[in-house]
Amino acid sequence: MTDDLHIRPATADDAGLILEFIRELAIYERAESSVQTDEAGIRASLFGDGAKAQALICEQAGRAVGYAVFFYNYSTWLGRNGIYLEDLYVSPEHRGCGAGKALLQHIARRAVAEGCGRFEWSVLDWNTPAIAFYQAAGAVAQDEWTVYRLQGEALRNFAESA
Repeated sequence: MTDDLHIRPATADDAGLILEFIRELAIYERAESSVQTDEAGIRASLFGDGAKAQALICEQAGRAVGYAVFFYNYSTWLGRNGIYLEDLYVSPEHRGCGAGKALLQHIARRAVAEGCGRFEWSVLDWNTPAIAFYQAAGAVAQDEWTVYRLQGEALRNFAESA
């Protein structure tokens, strides 16, 4: 991490900034229309009562250049909590300065300090720069697992089915 990088916990006042980063990430991931939240939604879900996820802001020379959002999960096989990284994003003009690595290491250190058994995340299979970055960090793809998702109408239908 370069000396001018600083990672701090995000606050409710960062909700607009986080939403900007989310939109940038969605554009990068070719899924801009999938962002359905707004600043109030970010404020409520990350900083409201009962919030389950946490966010970090990475600043370089006092300017926000990236963010991460994570939450705790649980492994029955390990009998321990883990951390799941939902988002890790650095603005394109700041990539290569160590911000992504600093965010990833910050969360990894937290996982180790708290006795977590795992630190995991998902990456799009076409995102070769991210895959190379994660492999360089020592992460190993879990190719034998396939992610399934229920959302929107399918989630409601299943929840209400007999």
